[in-house]
Amino acid sequence: MKINQKIDRKDLTKVNLRWLLCSQICWNYEKMQGQGYLFSMLPILKKLYKDEELKEMMRYHNQFYNTSPHLGGLILGADIAMEEKKGYQSKEAVAGIKAGLMGSFGGVGDSLFILVTTILGSIAAYMAINGNPVGVIIWIVTNLIIIAIRWKFLYLAYDKGVNLFSGVTDKLDAMTDAATILGVTVIGALIPTVVKARLLYSYKEGEIVLSIQDMLDQIMPALLPVSIVFIIYCLLGKKGFTSTRIIVGIILISILLFKFNVLG
Repeated sequence: MKINQKIDRKDLTKVNLRWLLCSQICWNYEKMQGQGYLFSMLPILKKLYKDEELKEMMRYHNQFYNTSPHLGGLILGADIAMEEKKGYQSKEAVAGIKAGLMGSFGGVGDSLFILVTTILGSIAAYMAINGNPVGVIIWIVTNLIIIAIRWKFLYLAYDKGVNLFSGVTDKLDAMTDAATILGVTVIGALIPTVVKARLLYSYKEGEIVLSIQDMLDQIMPALLPVSIVFIIYCLLGKKGFTSTRIIVGIILISILLFKFNVLG
C-alpha cells in the first residue's frame, strides 16, 4: 500500500482494460496512438485533476505517441505512479518518460511478440491446413498467454514506478537487435515450409518432357516460394500497396494461375 494513495486497483483495471482493447483507437498518422493513450488514462486524469488542470493534462496526453501495444502498459503504469505522486507538477517528467521509452519499447515489443505470434501462428496454420485441430488450440492458447502477460505489465510498472526502467534502454536495444536477427532466421526457415508454390508447366519436345520445377529445385530448393515472398516484401514498401491489397491480389492471382495450370 502506498502512502497517500489516490489510485486504487479498480482504477488501474479500467486503464488496463482500455489499453488492451483500445490502444489503437482513432489511430492516425499525426498522433498515432495518442488518442488511445488519452482514452486509457482518462479514469486516472479525472480522479487526479479538476477543471483547467484536467483540460491541460488531457491536451498533453493527446499528443503524438507510438509504441508496442504489448509493452505499452509498462509506460502507462509508470506514468500513473508518477502523476499520483507529483500531480500536475509531473507533466514534464511524464512527457520525458513517454518520449524516452516508447521507441525502445516499440522496437523490442514488436520484435519479440510479433516474432512469437508469427512463428506459432505459422505452425498452427500449417497444422490446421493438414486437418489437425491442435493448430487451433495452439493459436488460442498463444493469444491467451500474451493477453495475460500484457495484463500484468501495468500493475508491475505502477508498483515499481520509474525505478523499473533505470538503465534499461541499452538492454532493450540489444534485445531488439537479437530478436530481429532471430526473427529473420526463423521466418527464412519457415518460408519453404509454409509457402507452397510449384510450377506445373513442363516443356515438351517429342517424347522428352522437361519439368521446369525440377530445374528450379536443382538451382535452389524452394526458389519459387522465396521469390514470391521477396516480391511481396518489396511491394509493401511501394506507394499504393497495402497488406490488405496484396493479400487480395495473392488470392486472385493464385486462383487464375491454378485455373490455367501454371501454379499448383
